[in-house]
Amino acid sequence: VQLQAFGGGLVPAGGSLSLSCAASGSFLSINAMGWYRQAPGKQREFVAIITSGGSTNYADSVKGRFTISRDNAKNTVYLQMNSLKPEDTAVYYCTGNLYYGLEYSYDYWGQGTQVTVSS
Repeated sequence: VQLQAFGGGLVPAGGSLSLSCAASGSFLSINAMGWYRQAPGKQREFVAIITSGGSTNYADSVKGRFTISRDNAKNTVYLQMNSLKPEDTAVYYCTGNLYYGLEYSYDYWGQGTQVTVSS
């Protein structure tokens, strides 16, 4: 199983960027999918999460600016980031809780994608 993230880059403050993360491999379904980020010298922090049913939750720092969504048919989660600030600069990691049946699931992490917001 692999989660692969795409879409990072360099953007000026106030700009927008979209990230995507696709899960591939053998599993029955995906429960929650989400995004975390880690800035230099800081701990990894929660950004957003979306359940298989579409319920979402966001960190206070990104509410109203970021939108998480998913395409269950494509096993893909997205993060639309608007009104970006320099403090959003970080490596963004996607995560997914993959379900294998018999009540067994496992958390996987993507490789991370760099987002840099210039001031």
